[in-house]
Amino acid sequence: METKSFNAFKMAQQQFDHAADILELDEATRDFLRNPMREFHFNISITMDDGSKKIFRGFRSMHNDSRGPAKGGIRFHPQETIDTVRALSMWMTWKTSVADIPLGGGKGGVICDPHNLSLREQEQICRGWVRQIYKNVGPFTDIPAPDVMTNPQHMLWMLDEYETISGQKQPGFITGKPVGMGGSLGRTEATGYGVIITVREALKKLKLKTKDTTMSLQGFGNVSQYAIELYTQMGGKVICVSCWDQKDQKSYSFKKESGIELSELQGITDQFGGIDKEKAKDLGYEVLDGNVWLEQDVDILVPAALENQITQENANKISSRVKIISEGANGPTTPDADKVIKDKGIFMIPDFLANAGGVICSYFEQVQCNMNYFWSKDEVLGKLDQKMTFAFNAVTQFADKHDLYMRDAAYIIAVERVSKACKSRGWV
Repeated sequence: METKSFNAFKMAQQQFDHAADILELDEATRDFLRNPMREFHFNISITMDDGSKKIFRGFRSMHNDSRGPAKGGIRFHPQETIDTVRALSMWMTWKTSVADIPLGGGKGGVICDPHNLSLREQEQICRGWVRQIYKNVGPFTDIPAPDVMTNPQHMLWMLDEYETISGQKQPGFITGKPVGMGGSLGRTEATGYGVIITVREALKKLKLKTKDTTMSLQGFGNVSQYAIELYTQMGGKVICVSCWDQKDQKSYSFKKESGIELSELQGITDQFGGIDKEKAKDLGYEVLDGNVWLEQDVDILVPAALENQITQENANKISSRVKIISEGANGPTTPDADKVIKDKGIFMIPDFLANAGGVICSYFEQVQCNMNYFWSKDEVLGKLDQKMTFAFNAVTQFADKHDLYMRDAAYIIAVERVSKACKSRGWV
């Protein structure tokens, strides 16, 4: 999460300020969009399995809801901070805007480590989080979803608590639920598939064939696994993937020049995306330092873990062969690193465009829940492809027309849409 030298919210504000300068936004609009419209900090008191009481700190940030209800995940992380939550809620505002869906930006979190909590204790935290913020969230106000170390089971506990308090069935309150309990088919694949849809379009733009390309990824959670699945189905080859090792409290890279086998690695991976080192060695993988994924001689890099991963310090280690970076994670590249990447001539697909597949399918889930009619998986993934491709093309065309770096183009489109909505409502 945060380090003393890195603050995700300051980075998000820096990125916004750059777009605001280009757009020449007035002072009131800048002040309004630089900070969340509202945020909540609260204590969650639970009884642990040993009978003791423990207090967990929870947050919810609603950055902007001028274009629709706030939308955003809930993270469980031992190093969660309000500034991380603020940054992610701001990025979510731009993400829903660039994807052109009628939602705003929100984010939530709890400072906790699910690795060290029983399922019963995790359930208590989920229910406690809803009890603390019940009056300020809802299907037409602010719709949560899963994020780092939360899953469909957590969402269902939260939904159940919300419905218990309201006395009504409200499946549209939260997304990322299990299929059959208000969840949407295709939601699990959505973020990873969305990343690869943008890669596919970028390869077309650069006149490259997928089967002639290779990829290296950071992270081996949901996003990476589905990104690898679709990319290899399209004929590409993944040679390296990194992940966090909970036991050693450090990350490792797993490399196989002939191409990694997704199902093989999934068979030796824990529920948090941690790959078993010894079993990987037995399967012929090189187990290397966690940062090596970035230095691979590949065509495509996909950072799909946490913020602040590609920095000014390591950006120069990126191989001269790399042509595309598609950000599966939120905020993985710092503004200083962006300058290096731009100078290298790498085609950057920024986070809030590349990983918008998750929120697009969350929106589809919300729509299906609110009308109580569910679509087939093919229909969901077809609509996802259409939305992602349209958003990608809009950003690339704008970037080409104005000779802009892709991140700048995406920001200008997103910020302009939100600022216009705020102005039209008379907020600024």
